[in-house]
Amino acid sequence: MIGFLKGIITLKDGQSIYIDVNGVGYKVHATAEVLSKTSADSQSLIYTYTHVREDVMELFGFLHFEDLKLFEKLISVSGVGPKTAINIFSFGNKEQIMQAIVSGDVDFFTTVPRLGKKNAQKIIIELRSKIADKHDIDINSLEKDSNEDVIKALKSIGFSAREIQQATKSIKDNSIPVEEKIRLALKYLGK
Repeated sequence: MIGFLKGIITLKDGQSIYIDVNGVGYKVHATAEVLSKTSADSQSLIYTYTHVREDVMELFGFLHFEDLKLFEKLISVSGVGPKTAINIFSFGNKEQIMQAIVSGDVDFFTTVPRLGKKNAQKIIIELRSKIADKHDIDINSLEKDSNEDVIKALKSIGFSAREIQQATKSIKDNSIPVEEKIRLALKYLGK
């Protein structure tokens, strides 16, 4: 298995990069972040996942090791292949994807081409506790919180599940209007 490639990016073609490592060129299916934050003729370190089937060997590349680990979790879900998983990264970064999993946001995943509602639900069911445990996120506080509208508003702005959890816990008075709760949460988060 190839863990990472360090070399010069020679070409980008929309969904892939070509990287020259000591005279050997590798085609790597890349996340949107890799495509946007790297440039041709630049030295880069790309963490890779090697996918081998009977008839083909493919590489999938990431700028951050944590993104690679999340990708591996996504493809561990039956029905989610590496091309679908890499497409998920085109619709959000690692934090947004983890937040969608922990908060049960099926709609986030159904916007990804080739990922239907059934597989979106499988991703959430199979990965929710793994991600919440690893990142110390209390799922129940997100699900059962009386501040559901506040959670949705903060989520739409792009805050992580952990930030949302902390902000909603900081709101002491549940009798105030939702708009005021959102204002207090944003003030807590420094926005």
